[in-house]
Amino acid sequence: MNVIVKEVKTKKEMKVFVYLPERLNADRPMWVPPLYADDQRSFDDSKNPSHAYCDKIYAIAWQDGKPVGRIAGIINKRFNKLSNTYNCRFGYIDCIDDPTVVKALLDFVEAWGMERGMTGIVGPMGFTEEDPEGLQIEGFEETASMASFQNRPSLPGQIEALGYEKEVDYVVYEVQVKTAMTDIYGKIFERIGRNKDLRLIEFSRRKDLKAYILPMFRLMNETFKHLYGYSTFEEHEMKDLADRYYPVVNPRFIKVVVNSANRVIGFFIAIPNMAPGFRKAKGRLFPFGFIHILSASKKSKLLDLYMGAIDEDYRGKGVDVLLGYSMLRSCRDAGIERMDSHHELENNKQIRAEMERAQGRVYKRFRIYKKSFNLFL
Repeated sequence: MNVIVKEVKTKKEMKVFVYLPERLNADRPMWVPPLYADDQRSFDDSKNPSHAYCDKIYAIAWQDGKPVGRIAGIINKRFNKLSNTYNCRFGYIDCIDDPTVVKALLDFVEAWGMERGMTGIVGPMGFTEEDPEGLQIEGFEETASMASFQNRPSLPGQIEALGYEKEVDYVVYEVQVKTAMTDIYGKIFERIGRNKDLRLIEFSRRKDLKAYILPMFRLMNETFKHLYGYSTFEEHEMKDLADRYYPVVNPRFIKVVVNSANRVIGFFIAIPNMAPGFRKAKGRLFPFGFIHILSASKKSKLLDLYMGAIDEDYRGKGVDVLLGYSMLRSCRDAGIERMDSHHELENNKQIRAEMERAQGRVYKRFRIYKKSFNLFL
């Protein structure tokens, strides 16, 4: 049967694009819907500041008059300039288990990218590094964390059959809280805590976070700029990120370390996994979805680490121990049994060493693919 891929041009079509994943994944019991309001914000020119430097196109694959897949094409011009590359990105890909549909979707974005002078394509990636990225290739039986792709197990092979190759992998660690909190780890934590140039700050009230939000994102800007796929955020984008995360964070799972000059030199931000609540809410906050999500947050036994950074000048001096052990301690006190590290670049030796110090195991893996365009065809 013929597959036709059409650009999204109307509000009605955009609604189909946003909510299509729930139709496509209705047969997958482990699938967790996204927060659709957040997705709508991501795709809205007036609400997502990254659109100021990203070209984009959204498309839906149709078969017999029914939507059977979706994809976004993105050109992050800021990142391309910083990295001296000419790549477009494919992202937000979701479709039925059919290689013909996969090919039609990717062909559409490849053609769009070539028309704009791009020499290759990478993905799945979003507008920025804070959007979902990487196709899952291992750990499909595990609980999904928010802000990550939940593709079908067949999709990586279907993409590789189209000439796509590995660009980079992200690994995800599972850390058992009880196992990680060894006596030796605790003693190291206590010894480093006596260093007068390092001060751990913990929070019990959300309003106390405000003074540290922008310094945390500025530190992330500085320390992440050499990482794959990262493009730095401007101040107004940092504020937008803060607005997105502020309502859902639990202050007890945010840890900050400052130096003697009260400058932020390290932080961790984590959020209790709310997958059961998102399923009950069907990805919708209203009218009652937020109740299910809040309830799941309070009952969660799994903590998702979302982001963190350590000043380069303070690496190897124990900042990671202060952040890591204090997070484990908060998990124990809250009845949380496991932590999910979220995406860690496979070549990020420092953070991987910290995860392994906590006796973590790699239990999920995500891959970004690449393909060069043959511009002489």
